[in-house]
Amino acid sequence: MSIWELLLAFVVVLLMLVALLANVLVLMCFLYSADIRKQVPGLFILNLTFCNLLMAVSSMPLTLAGIIYKSQPAGDELCHAVGFLETFLTTNSMLSMAALSIDRWIAVVFPLSYHSKMRYRDAALILSYTWLHSASFPIVAASLSWVGFHHLYASCTLYNKRPEDRTQFVIFTGVFHALSFLLSLVVLCFTYLKVLKVARFHCKRIDVITMQTLVLLVDIHPSVRERCLEEQRRRRQRATKKISTFIGTFILCFAPYVITRLVELSSVVHISAHWGIISKCLAYSKAVSDPFVYSLLRHQYKKTWKDIINKILKRSSINSSALAGESHNRNLPQ
Repeated sequence: MSIWELLLAFVVVLLMLVALLANVLVLMCFLYSADIRKQVPGLFILNLTFCNLLMAVSSMPLTLAGIIYKSQPAGDELCHAVGFLETFLTTNSMLSMAALSIDRWIAVVFPLSYHSKMRYRDAALILSYTWLHSASFPIVAASLSWVGFHHLYASCTLYNKRPEDRTQFVIFTGVFHALSFLLSLVVLCFTYLKVLKVARFHCKRIDVITMQTLVLLVDIHPSVRERCLEEQRRRRQRATKKISTFIGTFILCFAPYVITRLVELSSVVHISAHWGIISKCLAYSKAVSDPFVYSLLRHQYKKTWKDIINKILKRSSINSSALAGESHNRNLPQ
């Protein structure tokens, strides 16, 4: 193996381990906290978490083996199953992010009618659509034998080995990425830009009230005034940073891989095998970033995880105290 292949193999191992750990933490928080389970977005996050976990235990290990052995690492049946699952999970993850953005849009733009517009039944219907949408493309690809080991990405994925099917495969790939990546990106941009518009409007209202208060409070200390103005600046930047993170991570992780898949269809452009694996690793990195972007960095999940740690430490402390008490009793003279 070359130094590049060793480095790429290390990256895949790192992505796999972090994705497993981070998504398991999200799952633990969901199971531990009743408040998180009551929230409708929790269903979308749970679905996204399961997709990331399955990706980490199915597609990533075979890609690692493909990098190491430079050939198909498993039998045809297993490779076809993993390729089917990879296509399904990737599409499902994209649509789950779009569903989360729709939920935030309704919550921010229509706050008074949110609980009537987004109920558990509505979330279940949206998830049912994402599953049907995500399953339709791999079913078609599997029925036409367009799933297999692709050396450019060292993974089991969509792949056409028959030159006579090239035109149909090009059309299928274009439609697939248009109705998965592009559709999700359009929904993300539309919903989050609407959310940003509302957030900026509320920030302006708060800023006007704050400035009027500062003008009236003539004797206010300069340090207090400065803290108020600093909080204004942070408030304006907070919503922009969050929305930029949601859209930016989606584009950064998925766009290079999708563009590479589309450029690959042209026989004019040569694509390096190293770049193919790098673009695949970027797509895998979404399974790592999702737990932090959508869950673990939020206050509610932080609090839940702290409660879990405190409970574990408290139980451990109680067990240690009990063992120490038993040992002391045994050493007492009879």
